[in-house]
Amino acid sequence: MLTSVCVCVCVLYSVCDVAVVGGGIVGLASARELILRHPNLTFTLLEKEKELALHQTGHNSGVIHSGIYYTPGSLKARLCVKGASLAYSYCDSKGVPYRRCGKLIVAVEREEVPRLKALYERGLKNGVKELRLIDARAIREREPYCRGIMALDSPHTGIVDWRLVALTYGKDFQQAGGSIVTGFEVSDITMATESPAGSSEGLKYPVVIRSSKGEEVRCRYVLTCGGLYSDRLSEISGCRAEPRIVPFRGDYLVLKPEKNYLIKGNIYPVPDPRFPFLGVHFTPRVDGSVWLGPNAVLAFKREGYNLYDFNAKDFTDALSFRGLQKLVLKNVVYGVGEMYRGLFLSAQVKILQKYIPELSRISGLLGDPGGGTGKCPLWGLYCLAG
Repeated sequence: MLTSVCVCVCVLYSVCDVAVVGGGIVGLASARELILRHPNLTFTLLEKEKELALHQTGHNSGVIHSGIYYTPGSLKARLCVKGASLAYSYCDSKGVPYRRCGKLIVAVEREEVPRLKALYERGLKNGVKELRLIDARAIREREPYCRGIMALDSPHTGIVDWRLVALTYGKDFQQAGGSIVTGFEVSDITMATESPAGSSEGLKYPVVIRSSKGEEVRCRYVLTCGGLYSDRLSEISGCRAEPRIVPFRGDYLVLKPEKNYLIKGNIYPVPDPRFPFLGVHFTPRVDGSVWLGPNAVLAFKREGYNLYDFNAKDFTDALSFRGLQKLVLKNVVYGVGEMYRGLFLSAQVKILQKYIPELSRISGLLGDPGGGTGKCPLWGLYCLAG
């Protein structure tokens, strides 16, 4: 199994046709596709960490979504449906392990049923295959320990280790002739006004990318895929900083191994359209573990995966941003509830028990799927000031 990608760890000065900033799954997938389409160009991928795909790529539920949730005809809907199919095909071709374990979106209250039926219609319009609405008996046939009055069954939802997928993209990129540079934290992106000293190439490579260590890469084109720092990269390159990214952290619980029999596939609640989150859910992992969650609370650091991680600039930028202020005012009750459930485990377990009543004891759960390593998800919520 692929666990790492051979990388160049330092560069003092380099030139290439195209530079891709960001070694997460978006940057690696983009670099791979570009080099396959344009094999006559030279490509370099720049990553600020010492390893690839250490942040959002690996800090998520690991689900291959089928495309149910998004507005029919939207770019998200089209890309999700097509992307799921491509993901399965790619994993098959590269031997990346996955499970097509399916998903149930479960209604436990009568008032959730109309929203569930609306999701079903939306999924059909999006072209999601083999969707069906099932009753309480069929729910128990699919998930013996799950309780609900109706559910939407999506058999083509799956699970995968997205970091492993990203590393495989990186291997493809290098095998096609691309270079990967780690430990290169971009501090500035400018247009050159003169040729490099001793160079006879003039301004063939006009874009200058500098690192915090004083290293320099020159290129003809640059593509930034900076994850939670995308807005700041946009700003330093002379573009707009909006939409601004506000970081949110999610905390998971994990079933003790002897309780894994309770969950066979993904189990999700019916989402509330008033809020930009899908709610706590039950997610089996390709390593055999089962994660429960996440909640969604404001993070005090853009890449802060633990409760007490703090960065003064990230925190003040978020709090002073009008877009976040409007979001908080609109969802203050929901936000307080998320913080409460994050602090008090029993409150989160109470919600989970609506779907799996056998979760009657907190002792059957562990508080951190990473064993203290902070493997909680972190995502950026795009916000506009207006």
